[in-house]
Amino acid sequence: MHHVAILASTNGTDFQAMIEARDRGEMEGISLACLVTNKADCGAVEKAKRAGIPVHFVDPAGKTRETYDREVLAVLESYAIDLIALVGYMRIIGGEMVERYKDRILNVHPSLLPKFAGGMDTDVHAEVLKAGEKETGMTIHIVTEEVDGGPIVLQKSIPVEPDDTPESLKTKVQALEKEWYPQAIQKMAKGKTVL
Repeated sequence: MHHVAILASTNGTDFQAMIEARDRGEMEGISLACLVTNKADCGAVEKAKRAGIPVHFVDPAGKTRETYDREVLAVLESYAIDLIALVGYMRIIGGEMVERYKDRILNVHPSLLPKFAGGMDTDVHAEVLKAGEKETGMTIHIVTEEVDGGPIVLQKSIPVEPDDTPESLKTKVQALEKEWYPQAIQKMAKGKTVL
């Protein structure tokens, strides 16, 4: 069994897609072992509880990144985690965690990296529109110490339409994420390159 930890801070839209893929039998050999969050009341917590997935809130208040990450590592090690999937996780992963899980931390970013690296949520989509891009999409990549700079595992694109807004692009890009993030996890768990 391949044990996957989800790290989330937001609504958990992609996390829900993973749960649904599991429930359809598409995550064979994969256990969604736990959710670790820095936001006790985020939407991902409710999704985990409904799905019977253990939730661990690690309070970041007053802690350095290193101290916080060590507390998260202790949780991950208690589950013998093989792979980490970041889903709207609004924290930068520190060097110790990156090294401990080298090439085993996935993140999804709402643009076609390297374009618009470092941005978050609708800010990225607003920048895509401002730049006059003809297409956008999502990128699943390996996490390194360089924010949004790790090796790309998978990219999928959609056209930018003349009437698109940051909100409409977010909806379209999230649809790509929900379709492809569970598949990327499955392929990574089997040791395959997704490219």
